[in-house]
Amino acid sequence: MEKYDAIIIGGGPAGIMTAVVSAEKNKNILLIERNNSLAKKLLISGKGRCNVTNSCDSTEFLENFSSSRNFLRNSFSKFFNNELIEFFEKSNLKLKVERGGRVFPDTDKSQDVLNVFQKKLKNKNIKIIFKERVKKILISNNVVEGVFTYSDEKFFSDKVVIATGGLSYPLTGSTGDGYKMAEKAGHQIIPLKPALVPVCIKEKFIRDWKKSNLKNVGLSLWVGTKKIDYRFGEMNFTDFGISGPIVLDMSASIYDALTSEKNITVGINFKPALDYQKLDVRLLREFNTNPKKNIKNIFKNLLPQKLIDEFLQYCNIDSQKTANQITSKERKRIIQSLFDLRLTVSGVMPIKDAIVTQGGVNTKEINPKTMESKLISGMYFVGEVIDIDAKTGGYNMQAAFSTGWVCGDNLFRS
Repeated sequence: MEKYDAIIIGGGPAGIMTAVVSAEKNKNILLIERNNSLAKKLLISGKGRCNVTNSCDSTEFLENFSSSRNFLRNSFSKFFNNELIEFFEKSNLKLKVERGGRVFPDTDKSQDVLNVFQKKLKNKNIKIIFKERVKKILISNNVVEGVFTYSDEKFFSDKVVIATGGLSYPLTGSTGDGYKMAEKAGHQIIPLKPALVPVCIKEKFIRDWKKSNLKNVGLSLWVGTKKIDYRFGEMNFTDFGISGPIVLDMSASIYDALTSEKNITVGINFKPALDYQKLDVRLLREFNTNPKKNIKNIFKNLLPQKLIDEFLQYCNIDSQKTANQITSKERKRIIQSLFDLRLTVSGVMPIKDAIVTQGGVNTKEINPKTMESKLISGMYFVGEVIDIDAKTGGYNMQAAFSTGWVCGDNLFRS
């Protein structure tokens, strides 16, 4: 039976980058993908646009990662955002930088990102097997020998790369197979949690706000009377609660808080650029200019139309009251609510709905310079299967590409 120079399990961003880089060394590479096509999660990332990286410098970039940041320093020093951008642009895919440093293909199509890799994967040294799922890694005396699949096939190699992703979006093939393989080989799996996941809210009135998007708002996380987190940016409302960039970034903190405390709330600040006095002056100006106008119409200058009715109900104010009927006490309630509309957190969506899985193979058991296991010779890990996760903004995708590149570049170094 043919023996391969390396076997890569998983055809996502990390796996295909590993395959492309390692095949350049004239080695015989086998890529095994359980789906009938490659990179299904990549195709749906960034709402189908694929946020490939972020343009910020390495210091700021690493600050967006959780405890894994130190592990990634070597990968980013070898292959970072500038190298990734050059990689794509040399392949005739133009990129653009948007607000917050997010980098997208100029075409706004994730398929064009995949097309770059598919052209490179046509390298004669790469063989791809679709619809094949690996059951276990073949290991003897702590040395890799190959893989065994659910269809009772054996493929042999002394180098096996696990690039199976996390537990999020299982329909894309991320069902946690890599964690099981790693654990059977003796690796510690840091507990798996949903990261970058929408949040469920108890109050039903916000269901009427679904599909409403808010920009430049503040979001605070409260555990009882203690404020433990704050984010600024964009968010939106859903059938079950809240989502959007700042909610997703806060979701890991919310998940952790829910494990130890039931009284968890979030506060929305609709006017974070103003202080109490400035907002009070603005309201008084609006009221004095339009004394006979009802409060609902005046609020068109303060909030999106769709939010006004429920917001005024939240403030316990009759929406048909005219401006000159609003008391100072009611005005104070309005201001307080604009600064801190408090919602009760009932939970987060399950891990299958998360963009990223938090937790995974312990980074202390992986050589950051090669991605090789410190426990099993010839076993490598890349991408989300490792305990690495970050905020939204292209950081996680860059980590997948960087770890894949480093692994591919080091597989056959003596």
